[in-house]
Amino acid sequence: MTTETRIETDSMGEMTVPAGAYWGAQTQRAVENFPISGYRFGRRFIRAMGLIKQAAAKVNLALGKLDRERADLIIKAAGDVIDGKLDDQFPLDIFQTGSGTSSNMNANEVIGNRAIELAGGTIGSREPIHPNDHVNMGQSSNDVIPTAIHVSAAEAIQHDLAPALEHLAKALGDKSKAFDRIVKIGRTHLQDATPVRLGQEFAGYARQVELGVLRANKAVRALRELPIGGTAVGTGINTHPEFGRRMCKALAEATGIEFVEAADHFEAQAAKDAVCEVSGQIKTIAVSLSKVANDIRLLGSGPRCGIGEIKLPAVQPGSSIMPGKVNPVMSEMLIQVCAQVMGNDMAVTLACRESYFELNVAMPLMAHNLLESVRLLASAARVFADRCVVGIEANEERCRELIEGSLAMCTSLAPKIGYDKAAAIAKEAFATGKTVRQVAKEMKVLPEAELDKTLDAMSMTKPG
Repeated sequence: MTTETRIETDSMGEMTVPAGAYWGAQTQRAVENFPISGYRFGRRFIRAMGLIKQAAAKVNLALGKLDRERADLIIKAAGDVIDGKLDDQFPLDIFQTGSGTSSNMNANEVIGNRAIELAGGTIGSREPIHPNDHVNMGQSSNDVIPTAIHVSAAEAIQHDLAPALEHLAKALGDKSKAFDRIVKIGRTHLQDATPVRLGQEFAGYARQVELGVLRANKAVRALRELPIGGTAVGTGINTHPEFGRRMCKALAEATGIEFVEAADHFEAQAAKDAVCEVSGQIKTIAVSLSKVANDIRLLGSGPRCGIGEIKLPAVQPGSSIMPGKVNPVMSEMLIQVCAQVMGNDMAVTLACRESYFELNVAMPLMAHNLLESVRLLASAARVFADRCVVGIEANEERCRELIEGSLAMCTSLAPKIGYDKAAAIAKEAFATGKTVRQVAKEMKVLPEAELDKTLDAMSMTKPG
């Protein structure tokens, strides 16, 4: 079967394009030039490109640069991109020209040809809509692509990541309340330490995730300044002086995020420090979630030969050879996601470093990795909350058993009998296999009532 094609042209000449494609010659050249990874821009980035092109048509209409008929066609066609109706028309590989020019032209051509179709014209004719002259009016890839990075990342963080973290924080907070009266042994250096309440541990986890929400919100604020309006190098050549400010206002209205024009367009286009900062915040969130996931799987280790202070929900068989084995798969999933996010941060950092004079030349790479980190963390945090945290149960008997057997119980004796004598009790308990309580009673270091009060584990978890 022969695939139908059409011929489109650009400044370099003719190109054969699939007949059913909305993209044109420049996109097709990039399809053929960059068959690298199969990685594509996702929904958030494509939506951001549609928002930018739609806002540009509205602003250019208001500024008298674009007539009503063309503006309305572009606005409607861009709306299809915003709504995800044309996602399959964005075929370009992430590894392409470092400015993202290919992806900018992809958006221009798709929106242009869809607008032509809406007008009843012939796709590829560039009449009545031209991808450069009309869809890209007042813009350059050099300010559109970094603006799309800011808009897409800010929306993804605000609407996907922050709510997922809030959901996880609540699940952990609920467990902290449920476990507040359960005393267990603390651990430092992976060795026994003084008692804590299981609820205190989970409250610590909840607070880590709550701080992650604050970091996510801080990341959104770091993305507020948009480069749009700087065009090629930051001077704003070929655009109206009001274009940048009005674009930011339109994008703010469309997204509900307080975007503003960059204070200095040369900084905004030549450097990608804001993206580097945001990636660092996302990485920090990943580090926090790794700590939580690791602790939870260790606390649930066993079920008979590990720590076993909590019981994790059994969600799937854990072994193809060991019947009845159940593994902490949700923790393992989250830890792997966090490792990927940390790796993505390094890729973003190196991409942000690729800024020379008036332009960064690794923007597709940073966009892909940053958005992938946000997407993965948001999904993983929500799944971890729903399929692990909410089903966690405390093993109170095991908690009591480990508390009584801990040598660290002698810590509360030190203020009353001295550090050296308390240490001697700990050593004797270890050598004989007895508990600290048993050795202290045998040595008669304190009256029995006072000893029982001093060795009360719950009191050790409270100040004063």
